[in-house]
Amino acid sequence: MSDFASRVLLWYEEHGRKELPWQHPVDAYRVWVSEIMLQQTQVQTVVPYYRRFLQSFPDINSLADAALDDVLHQWSGLGYYARARNLHQAAQTVRDEHGGVFPDQFELVVALPGIGRSTAGAILSLAFGQRHAILDGNVKRVLARHNAIAGWPGNTPTARRLWDAAEKNTPDGRVAAYTQAIMDLGATICLRRRPLCDECPVRADCSARLRDAISQYPGIKLKKDKPLRKTTMVLAVRNDSIYLERRPAAGIWGGLWSLPEMDDDSVDDWCRRNLENSRCDVEPRDTLRHSFSHYDLDIRPIVVRINASSRRVADTADVRWYRLEEKPPGGIAAPVRKLIDQLRAEQHVTNS
Repeated sequence: MSDFASRVLLWYEEHGRKELPWQHPVDAYRVWVSEIMLQQTQVQTVVPYYRRFLQSFPDINSLADAALDDVLHQWSGLGYYARARNLHQAAQTVRDEHGGVFPDQFELVVALPGIGRSTAGAILSLAFGQRHAILDGNVKRVLARHNAIAGWPGNTPTARRLWDAAEKNTPDGRVAAYTQAIMDLGATICLRRRPLCDECPVRADCSARLRDAISQYPGIKLKKDKPLRKTTMVLAVRNDSIYLERRPAAGIWGGLWSLPEMDDDSVDDWCRRNLENSRCDVEPRDTLRHSFSHYDLDIRPIVVRINASSRRVADTADVRWYRLEEKPPGGIAAPVRKLIDQLRAEQHVTNS
């Protein structure tokens, strides 16, 4: 075992996180769900979602058999919804091709939707004790600083050097503990800003620290100004119900239920085309800005009041009149949920 791994493991015995919900009990399904949720999301955010998700889908078969709407509903607010769609699809693959048993071979795991090299390694090491290196965002930061590996980790040459360091330092024994330990080290000590170097078990030979250049590692991607996009969302209200549409499976908020959007069409045209009403009472609202990783979106909400006597468009697989007091029909993106919650509060409706 390398001296690096020994020191990290010794630190973990006293300071590591050992009471996370997916650690008790440990099985491949629970670890897998946690690793997918933890992609680009911090532990404290994930924990309540994880607990609710496992209550609804306690095993692979229950997740595979569930409707995608139910899966997305449990994921609502966690973001990056492709993770939920991939998780659902992968569960169906495990059910149909592996007898409902999560595979323990790297080639089979990495072939599942939404699972890359690092996630596969984490699942197999944490759940099965197999020796596989990992390289999530926290581990990249630890290794980049300790080895003074310059460059943005998204660049292929930099990534290759980081993987070499990860492979070199991963021990043959106690792999599960080491995997959790190095993730914890990055998450709690080797922080992006204001790292706690005095508490780090590998500070003595950390190249970035010795060079007084901690802030230079890892390298950052050159930032571009985020483009600003705009859209208009229609909150079509009839009594205590609101009109929702299911978004296409691909693209932003894929498969989620959302408010209909307009570009240049007039609201009257939209009402006539979609609601069979020639005129609607229109109430413009303040613009709501929502930020994605690659762009900002300005949402212009327009409340449309539909006369109760108007003919109601029937529900279909992709169109739903959602009663504000009921459980949503599926997953709803955060800004859409915010607009609906505002409307619910105005109408003094309590969500069940």
